[in-house]
Amino acid sequence: MVNANQNNYLVVEGEDITLHGKPILLKGAGLGGWMNMENFITGYPGHEFQARAAIRKAVGQEKYDFFFDKFLEHFFGEDDAKFFASLGLNCIRLPVNYRHFEDDMNPRVFKKEGLKHLDRVIDLCAKYNIYTVIDLHAAPGGQNIDWHADAGNHQALFWEHKDFQDRTVLIWEHLARHYKDNTWVAGYNPLNEPTDAEHTRLLDFYVRVEKAIRDIDPHHILFLDGNTFGADFSHFGEPLPNAVYACHDYSRYGFPNPPSDFTGSAEQVAHHERSFNRKVEYMKKIKGPIWNGEFGPVYQNAGDGLPDWQEINERRYNVLECQLDIYAKSRASWSIWLYKDIGFQGMVYVGDDTAYMKRLKPFLEKKKQLAADEWGCDDVPVREVFDPLEKWFLDAVPSLAQRYPQTWKPATHIGRVVRNILLSEELCHEYGKYFEGLSFDELEELAKSFSFENCKQRTKLNDILTADMKRTSK
Repeated sequence: MVNANQNNYLVVEGEDITLHGKPILLKGAGLGGWMNMENFITGYPGHEFQARAAIRKAVGQEKYDFFFDKFLEHFFGEDDAKFFASLGLNCIRLPVNYRHFEDDMNPRVFKKEGLKHLDRVIDLCAKYNIYTVIDLHAAPGGQNIDWHADAGNHQALFWEHKDFQDRTVLIWEHLARHYKDNTWVAGYNPLNEPTDAEHTRLLDFYVRVEKAIRDIDPHHILFLDGNTFGADFSHFGEPLPNAVYACHDYSRYGFPNPPSDFTGSAEQVAHHERSFNRKVEYMKKIKGPIWNGEFGPVYQNAGDGLPDWQEINERRYNVLECQLDIYAKSRASWSIWLYKDIGFQGMVYVGDDTAYMKRLKPFLEKKKQLAADEWGCDDVPVREVFDPLEKWFLDAVPSLAQRYPQTWKPATHIGRVVRNILLSEELCHEYGKYFEGLSFDELEELAKSFSFENCKQRTKLNDILTADMKRTSK
């Protein structure tokens, strides 16, 4: 599966990603929740390292190591790769957390087991002719201000401390040495959704990491996210060689608050076109390929208490089809978010009758009522608390309305600190208690809940993706 012949690498040629000189569109999904866990994807509160610590305290080191090895094994196996390929999709973006490779208390010392599951999944994908993009979703210090950077705070300290950047360069040198000859790796995504408030430090880092990688691996494509969660290219200048610049393009119509009122009107379609065209203006200016690294609605289910939940989902599928039509006109490659979760957004999702979902059901319901997760949450149950708090903040510090990133409303900044950090840190203790007293067999049963055989398929979503793949492959 590994062939170091230079002709077998994907490369950037003008506006195209090509193989053997022929254009290829990469279309697939992100494997979020796997080697970079996220709270809404797998059900824990807060940040991954905190939830892991709570489980370690509950079961001890030996059972902790066993559980997470089995979780990584079951989350993506051969049945997943076979199913993914059966849809006609050809690329999986693999988000990874730096903590798999080194620890904050033992930096610059790479773990022998760190690449075990990454190797396994890359090889499985290759077996089914699926390309992979390795995405550093969580870098030391946190390259963005959100929970998925796994830094535990609301500051992107990656930009404030050179040591975090130095360690990240070393991680990419480590990965480049290991994967430089693997032509089924489409390329490297050095930082997911950076948020550099000064806009210049990101560009300097891209120049630095590009040189470090190229000194080891001159062939693989670099997928470089725009600033401010992949949406802002306004400060980008000359493109780096053999690089694809990546936007992320979520639609507000695909989420609660406001409700899903998408009707497909000319005005709404034009809104999506303007949003996407603004994000890809830089790619078109430099005449380079377009890669949309993340997009996609979230979905309701019968347990949400909404009588029209199925109608809401139909409108969100319509949002998705609207976006795919726009992407097709720009010949964009894309990676929808996401492949697998516990029932919120995934192409496949863990069944309610599994050991994990049955055990965690009371906790997941509590988390929902507290609006503890940021992603796609419905904050109606807590508005009576947070609306007055927002007014209090704005009366005291009106500058909150201009805080970076300005795409966030004041309520988002407040919810991030109060619910997604402080509240969720305390919820981690409760989450850990659900694992207390479990045997090795019971822990494996929990982990196996995430296996393909125990998942359900979001059929309409998958049909839409397959239809788009067939349309653009003609």
